[in-house]
Amino acid sequence: MTQSNWSVPETEVVQQIRDRLDGDRTDVLATIVDVEGNAYRRPGAKMLLDEGGSGVGSITAGCLEDELLAVGDRVRETGETELVTYDLMNDDDEDVWGLGVGCNGVIEVLLEPLTETYRPAVEAFFGGRDVAVVTVLDGGERFERGDRVYYYPDEGTLESPDGSEATGWPVDALSGPAAELAARGKAGTVSLPDGADELTVFVDGLAAPDELVVFGTGHDVRPVTELASKNDFRVTVVGFRGAVDLDERFPDADRTVTTSPATVGDDLDLDERTYAVVMTHNFVDDQLTVESLLDAGVPYVGVMGPRERFDRMLDAFEDDGRRFGEETLSSVYTPVGLDLGGGSPFQIAHSIVAEVLAVSNERTPRHLKRREGPIHERVDVESDADAPAQ
Repeated sequence: MTQSNWSVPETEVVQQIRDRLDGDRTDVLATIVDVEGNAYRRPGAKMLLDEGGSGVGSITAGCLEDELLAVGDRVRETGETELVTYDLMNDDDEDVWGLGVGCNGVIEVLLEPLTETYRPAVEAFFGGRDVAVVTVLDGGERFERGDRVYYYPDEGTLESPDGSEATGWPVDALSGPAAELAARGKAGTVSLPDGADELTVFVDGLAAPDELVVFGTGHDVRPVTELASKNDFRVTVVGFRGAVDLDERFPDADRTVTTSPATVGDDLDLDERTYAVVMTHNFVDDQLTVESLLDAGVPYVGVMGPRERFDRMLDAFEDDGRRFGEETLSSVYTPVGLDLGGGSPFQIAHSIVAEVLAVSNERTPRHLKRREGPIHERVDVESDADAPAQ
């Protein structure tokens, strides 16, 4: 596989899955379902393997991708779902795989033929709807490996891939962890009571991507949109004058909007999953935009410019009879970005997108060398073992 295919954003992997479902080729989907110890990626990471011998996406730093292509060929030929384990904690693996990569972990990967049973996942993802993809790993007497249902937390329903109600599943025991993982966009393996048997499923929470709205049409906006897109934000660029072809200038944006500062709140859907960067370089435009964003209660408002400029903006608000409380102003980050020490356009964009990532992931930025414990968040969810099967 090529470097460009390996390093694509997760949203691009899901888009490729959607495109392949509409095609006539036989592809294989590889998903990390469990990790013991340390690994480059966590459960839920995906890689799409095509019949041409290449892949899209990554589940390791590159050490297993060629091996997975070979297993993918076997899955494609047999049509059977496989669960394979790679023990990278054993020094002998270096002789077997030629790795020597130091992951120091055990990785369990589910490989399955890509079929219509996965379509509800991509449709929910691009439709802005959280969903938990529930896939059987060990089904006991009643289920086969690869059997799948979907849990929709907004309605609290468990559905089969064809949209009908899923019957025969331990719904009550499954709903808690499925709702939690869907909302967090995390994944984990869960054991559920199923009569005398135990049902082991992989619950892959697909949270709809957060939106980053960038206000401004200057050339400094493009690096921000490019990096934000590569970091799995759904990017919207908003312009106010209509003199610039926004689609041409910002090809990495998912959409572009031309409106006026006074109608931002009416023309855009602003909610708790909207992150905003205001960089119009026009004081009045910025002031009107920031006011709309604060009124909408978005969790992050990054404002380009020195702190003194924002203080002047607050004075202007007071002159207009508006005064915002400390809790409301806590969502304002100005000067926007983390202190990374860079000054070039892309370095500035890196600092901005890094700050948005930190806020959206509820992290306080710091050196990883100072972090105690694992780098990646460990997901620990349990089913309600006392809940009756339905």
